[in-house]
Amino acid sequence: MFHPRVPLVAALVLSLFGTPAVADRPNILVVIGDDIGWKDYGCYGHPSIRTPNIDALAAAGLKFTNAFLTTSSCSPSRISILSGRYPHQTGAEDLHMRLPAGGVFISTPLRKAGYFTGHMLKTHYGPNGMKQFDWYGKGVKEFGKFLDKAEAKPFFMWVGFRDAHRPYKAGALKPPHDPAQVVVPPFLVDTLSTRRDLALYYDEIGRMDRDIGRLLDELKKRGRFKNTLVVFLGDNGEPFPRAKGTVYDSGIGTPLVVCWPGQIAAAGVHNGLTSVIDLAPTFAEVAGIRKPSTMVGRSLLPVLKDPSQPGREFIFAERNWHNADEHIRCVRTRTHKLITNAYLDRPFGHPADCSRSPSWKDLLAARAGGRITGDQLQIFRVPRPAVELYNAARDPGEFHNLADQPASSGIRKRLEQALETWRQQTKDFPASRRRRADNVDRVTGVKFTRTIGPQVKEGKPKPLR
Repeated sequence: MFHPRVPLVAALVLSLFGTPAVADRPNILVVIGDDIGWKDYGCYGHPSIRTPNIDALAAAGLKFTNAFLTTSSCSPSRISILSGRYPHQTGAEDLHMRLPAGGVFISTPLRKAGYFTGHMLKTHYGPNGMKQFDWYGKGVKEFGKFLDKAEAKPFFMWVGFRDAHRPYKAGALKPPHDPAQVVVPPFLVDTLSTRRDLALYYDEIGRMDRDIGRLLDELKKRGRFKNTLVVFLGDNGEPFPRAKGTVYDSGIGTPLVVCWPGQIAAAGVHNGLTSVIDLAPTFAEVAGIRKPSTMVGRSLLPVLKDPSQPGREFIFAERNWHNADEHIRCVRTRTHKLITNAYLDRPFGHPADCSRSPSWKDLLAARAGGRITGDQLQIFRVPRPAVELYNAARDPGEFHNLADQPASSGIRKRLEQALETWRQQTKDFPASRRRRADNVDRVTGVKFTRTIGPQVKEGKPKPLR
């Protein structure tokens, strides 16, 4: 049961932010990009991607520089954020799994507390998730209709953008980004077709930014912007090889910008470790309601008030079935990351949209022609290491595995203990418990069927037909 009465600690914090009454509680607008990299915005230092509206939010609010997702897979990530639980806790850890009966999104206690709740565009969480909102809209242009419906009530709005999910085509943004000006990450091959692929991706980010501006303009026109907590983030990494679907920073790192006029100081920066598992509890505290007992995160309100506060000691993430089955877990500190892999005899299973891309085809061609670098070759290696350990501060690309280095034995032991404790506390399942058949070829990247195989417990998965 959710009590409208505010707990003492929450009341003290909320009094500092001036939200004492239901009518005065802030609106909450969450905008989440689809398949967007964590540093691909002007405010995060990207030299060529045009994101004026996101940059303006960061200038007016708080930018998190070390924010991380709980997984790098579309539906499991969104369900995790909305429920405040890790994917393996939600019962929807695999791609396309629906939120089970009994799963609770933050929209439900907010609605009980008097909020008018809505979501737009991409959902990807199934009927039980859909029914936990009062309103649904198919496009940004309908935001005004939602505000009309909300009337004077505080609102919670979740905008699930489809940008920058593949497939791409020219014309998403005018003028388009110049392939000559893109930044090719070291895990991709620097070819014209890869540059064009990246430029189209940039265009989709630019289009999303334009639509974010339209949402904000509507709020300002109606005089509701100043009492709205705006949060911008992504659901998983950019849709390129060794990014989306991985637990490298390129996969689980996310932009996180929070703007709340008059409550959060402008141009703030928080460099501490942050997990999106903490967003739902933050929304609960902002709204003056008790955090649901199912949520495992903690409120970020103290950090919003004082960005100099330290962040988390550890963040945790996982990868399960996403076109190919995986059981990968990771723990990260400010300086190091440890990854455990279960299926060592197979190459890494990329999401199908990544392995259909021109960038993937260029990697295959470079490998066949002997023109590939050691860093680019890592995603093809078999057997894979059971444990990976990286010094993220010195090796941000996570290319140099230190797991077997004697000098790294101390940090490896510490992180292995932290990961095991987290797995026990969150009741994570072992790799041996269940498997699901792949529907994409791990070597060629070809998706050979749209069928999703059943989970098979304590055994080998049946072949797809």
